Amino acid sequence: MTGLVAAERGLGEIALVDALPEVVVVAFAAVTHLADPWFLFGLLAIGYWFADDRFAAAPRRAGATAIAAVTCAYAATALGKAWFAVPRPAGAVGPADVPAWLPGLLSAWYEAQVLSDGFGFPSGHATGGAAAYLALALVYDRAWTARKRLLAAVGVAVAVAASRVVIEVHYLVDVLAGLAVGGGVVLGALWLAGDPRIRRSGSGGAEDGSATDGGGSEPYAATAALDPTLSFLLAAVVSVGALAVAVESGHTGEVVEAGIGIATGAGGAIGWRLVDGDEPAVPVRVAVPALAVTGGLWVGAYALSGTLAVTLAATTAAVIAVVALPALPDRLERLSAGRN
Repeated sequence: MTGLVAAERGLGEIALVDALPEVVVVAFAAVTHLADPWFLFGLLAIGYWFADDRFAAAPRRAGATAIAAVTCAYAATALGKAWFAVPRPAGAVGPADVPAWLPGLLSAWYEAQVLSDGFGFPSGHATGGAAAYLALALVYDRAWTARKRLLAAVGVAVAVAASRVVIEVHYLVDVLAGLAVGGGVVLGALWLAGDPRIRRSGSGGAEDGSATDGGGSEPYAATAALDPTLSFLLAAVVSVGALAVAVESGHTGEVVEAGIGIATGAGGAIGWRLVDGDEPAVPVRVAVPALAVTGGLWVGAYALSGTLAVTLAATTAAVIAVVALPALPDRLERLSAGRN
C-alpha cells in the first residue's frame, strides 16, 4: 500500500557496506545462496524424503510440515511485495561493480548475485531463510538439543539477511521485516498443523503427542500429531490474495510468483492426501529418478513463466510428486505383488 513503506527507506546502511572490503562482499554473495528458493526447497525435500526417527518421531509429518511452513512464508512475501510495491536499493539495478580480481566465471556469478529486479519489501531471502531454518529446527526435534538447533537456525537466518544488505539488493528494514514475517509464519503454520508444543492446554501442559524426555524439556513425539494440510491450504489462499493484488496493480512478476504459490500450496495439500504420514525413508533407487523428474518440472515451470497456465500445471505436478513420493515404494510393491 503506497505510503506505508517508503521507497527511500535506507538508514545509512548502504554507505556502511560500501566501505567493506571487496572480499567480504564476495563472501556474503555466496552466503545468500543459503536462502535461494531452489536451495531451500531442495534441502526441505531431502529432509522430508530421507530423515528417520533419529530426527523426529514422525519424520514424514515433520518434513511435510516444514515444506508447508516455508510455502506459507513465500506466499506472505508475494503478498507483501505486491501490496507495498516499493523498489530495491539503486545498486540492485546496476551496473554491477565486479571486483577486478575475480576470474571470468566467478565474475558472471557475482554479477548475477548483486543485481536483482522486482520489489524490495519484505526480503524474500530473509523471509524464506528465517522460515526454513526455524521450521527445520522445530520439527526435527530429536537432532542435537533445542538450544543448539535454534542457535544454528537463527545464525544462518541472520547471516542470510545480512548478506542481502551487504550485496545491496535490500535495505535493512526489508530484511528485518523478512525475519519477523518468516518467524511468525512458521509459528502460525505449526499451530495450524496441530503442533502440541504451540497448542498448549489451559493448564500450561502440552497436549497429546508431546511427551517429554526425562528432563521434561524436550518434546519426544510432538511431530506425531502434525498434519500440514491446513498449512498448505493457507499458503494457497494467501497466494490467491497476492495474485488479486498483483493483477489489480499490474505487477506481472508478482502475478507469476503468486501463481506458483497457489500451485505449491494446492499441490502440497493434494500430495499429502496420498501419504499416510508414517512411511519409512524413501529408497535412493526411487529418489534419484524422482529428483530428475521433479527438478525438470521445476525448471520448466520457471522457464515457461510467461505462460501462467503451464507454470501452474508444472508446479502443481512437481509438488504433488515431491510430497507423495514416500508412498510410492509401497504402492509399487503392492502393484508388483498383484501382478504376481
